[in-house]
This record gives sequence, structure tokens and C-alpha cells, in this order.
Amino acid sequence: MSKFSIWVNAMRPRTLPLSISGIVTGSAIAYRYDLFSWNIFIPAILTTVLLQILSNLANDYGDAQKGSDGQDRIGPQRMVQSGLLSINEIKKGIVILVVLSLITGIYLLIQAFPNKEFFKFFIFLALGLLAIWAAIKYTVGKSAYGYRGFGDLFVILFFGFVSVLGSCYLFTSHINALAIFQSLVIGLLSTGVLHLNNMRDRQSDTRSGKITLAVKLGFGRSKLYFYALIIIAMMMSLISAWFYSLHLTDYLFSISLIPLVILLIQVAKVNEERDFNKFLKPLALNTFLYATLFFIGFII
Repeated sequence: MSKFSIWVNAMRPRTLPLSISGIVTGSAIAYRYDLFSWNIFIPAILTTVLLQILSNLANDYGDAQKGSDGQDRIGPQRMVQSGLLSINEIKKGIVILVVLSLITGIYLLIQAFPNKEFFKFFIFLALGLLAIWAAIKYTVGKSAYGYRGFGDLFVILFFGFVSVLGSCYLFTSHINALAIFQSLVIGLLSTGVLHLNNMRDRQSDTRSGKITLAVKLGFGRSKLYFYALIIIAMMMSLISAWFYSLHLTDYLFSISLIPLVILLIQVAKVNEERDFNKFLKPLALNTFLYATLFFIGFII
């Protein structure tokens, strides 16, 4: 592979649609209240993409340092473990992504709070710094929370509440119940993606000392936990539509629930952990489809 291809693979572009689903959803709510702005939407998307790439590079680095990416790895090839990128190269990439995330994030806050709203500015700046910390500390360092079973909690917090509620607030300067419901939907679906990944890697993670919820729960209870994540997310989406829909088009998102039902049926039939791998991409893309249809439903 060329060096460019190696870096593209390290960035894992197929994870990006899932990462922006919360921004799209929060932006849809802002559009509902006629407060949408491209000046906020574009830097919000860009900042989120940069944070996701930062997280991907940090994961590559952290897992390689801890020896978690062994020869028995089922998922996509890691660049450091395979020797395609050196530790120093990936470190430089992480530093560059931190700087770029700060630049776009600060520009976003300037656009969202142009009237010297310093308190709000610094609250969101603190959230941004916390997001950078979370992106790195998932696998990096002795206290990496991804190795202690807290990955699911952080995904709900950042992919759900920070992404949906945060982006909605940047547009509207307030939080409403619809945004809270949708934070749960996106957060739970995103956690489902992470948990599928961890169910796939349960045995190798156990051997390497990476304690995820899938490791703690075991094969059977991990599947039950996955069902709960997806079913509760579906229920939250329908409940929010029931209370807050104004037009029939507000239910457009429900099209994306059909593949989720099919996916649950297929996951129920899995007996080999490596077979969970084939459901990762469909669930991630379906979460993005949900967010996109949710947005379109408010436009048309």
C-alpha cells in the first residue's frame, strides 16, 4: 500500500457516518424550530469527523502499545500492529488531529456564540477538551477506560448526549425533551455498534486483559444486552415521534427501523463470535440512515 492508503486505512473512514449521526439529528431539531445555520452545521460536522479520526488513531496506538491486536484479530487491520506505521508516526498524527480539532472547534463556538457569551463559550470549550481526552483515553494509558468496561457509557455520553444535545444547543441556545429522546436513540444505537465490536473480540480481549462489558457479561448475556440497546432505542424513537410529530413526514425515520428488526433476528442466530463482525457496518450505516431520514422528515 502507498503511504496515503495506509493513513486512510488508519483513519477508518467507514466509522465516520456513525460519528456525525448525532450532529445531523441535533441539526434536524434546530431546523424544526427554524434555527438551523450552515455556519454552525459545517464546522460541527468537521470537528466531529476530526475527533472520530483522532479516536481511531489513538485506538490504533493504544491497542498496539498494550498488545491487544494479536494475530487472532478478526476486525480490520491495524496500522501500528502490522508495522505499516511506526509509533512515532501515529503519535504525530494524533498531535495533528488534536490541533485541528481545537481549531475547528473554537471556530464553531465563535460562530455559535458571537455576542460575547463567554460563559457558554467556555462551557462548550471544556466539553470539547473533554471530548479530545475521551477520544485518546479510550485505549491509551494505564487508566484507559475502554479496558475497564466504561466504553459503552462514554459512547452514550458523547455520541448521544454531547453530540445531539450539544449541537442542538449550539443552534437554539436551549434544550428540549425531543433532543433528549433523540440523544438516547443515537447514543444507544452507537453503543450497539461498539458492543457488537466487543462481542466479536470477546475471546481475544479476555486473553489480552481488555475488560469490556462483553467480556464481563459472557456470550449469552451480551446478546441480551445488545437486544436491549436496540429495542430501547427503537422505542424511544417512536415515543418521541408520538409526542412531537406535526406531520406524517415526521415519521419518515421509521423506515430505518425495519432493518433494525431484521438485524436483531439475524444476531439472535449467531453462534460464533466472529460472525458478529458482518453486522457492524450495517448497524453503523443504519444509524446514519435514521439520522438522515429524521432530518429529511422535518424538511419536506
